[in-house]
Amino acid sequence: MKKIHFLSLAVILLLSSCVSQKKFDLLQGQYDAAKTELTDVKAKVLECQVQKDKFKNQVAVLEEQNKFLKENQANSIRQIENLTTLSQSASSNIGDIVAQLSEKDKYINGIRGAMSRKDSVNLALAVHLKSALSDGIQDEDIIIDVEKTVVYISISDKLLFKSGSSVISTKAKELLAKVATVIANKPDMEVMVEGYTDNRPIRSARTKDNWDLSTQRATAVIRVLQNNYKIDPKRLIAAGRSEYLPLATNDTPEGRSRNRRTRIVILPKLDQFFDILEQKPEGAAAKGIEEGK
Repeated sequence: MKKIHFLSLAVILLLSSCVSQKKFDLLQGQYDAAKTELTDVKAKVLECQVQKDKFKNQVAVLEEQNKFLKENQANSIRQIENLTTLSQSASSNIGDIVAQLSEKDKYINGIRGAMSRKDSVNLALAVHLKSALSDGIQDEDIIIDVEKTVVYISISDKLLFKSGSSVISTKAKELLAKVATVIANKPDMEVMVEGYTDNRPIRSARTKDNWDLSTQRATAVIRVLQNNYKIDPKRLIAAGRSEYLPLATNDTPEGRSRNRRTRIVILPKLDQFFDILEQKPEGAAAKGIEEGK
């Protein structure tokens, strides 16, 4: 009986020992699996941390870029606002400039019109002079030209003076009478008489040199116009040019003859021209003209 109990106890212990080894093996397997899983989890956590740090850096960079873009946008908006203000100001200035240019064009056209009318008057005056002075006189002895607003009458010395003299001949006074008639009909014109000589030296009791001679001859013509034909002396100007503006060479008798001449210049009074200039447009355009804008 005891033997049977002993055997039963041995069997029971043997069975108990076998069950514990299996459970151990199972638990060991679970442990190993859990350990492996933990290792994998730690690796993934580490990888996630790396990704987190990477994304954090990227976010910082993007935030900095966003800040920069916002500042640029603000600057661009300010520039656009400034450009809009400048554009409005420029548009206003352009309008003013166009108005000034329009007024200047009117002003300039007015001057041109006045000068054109004066040119027409002087051309008619020249034709009248040629008709009045051509009777019995060679063309080369009297030359009449019109340049812009000025009429030039160039008279050879042989028609007015004796050689080396500033005394006007009787026949010359008849010629000057015709000139005076035309001049008298144009009271708004001034008359300048210029004396010219050749380069031959001259010296006498009354005349020191060619400066004297040219001035004396111009003055002699002025006196005839004033005293004989009542031309207002305020309109008359005498000028001596001596030998320094020759028309031809002084090396030949013919050239010297051409250079000895008296020129009567009929020109508009300067105050008339200044009156035209003073007729400035009104307003901003007048200011622009005065300032040379």
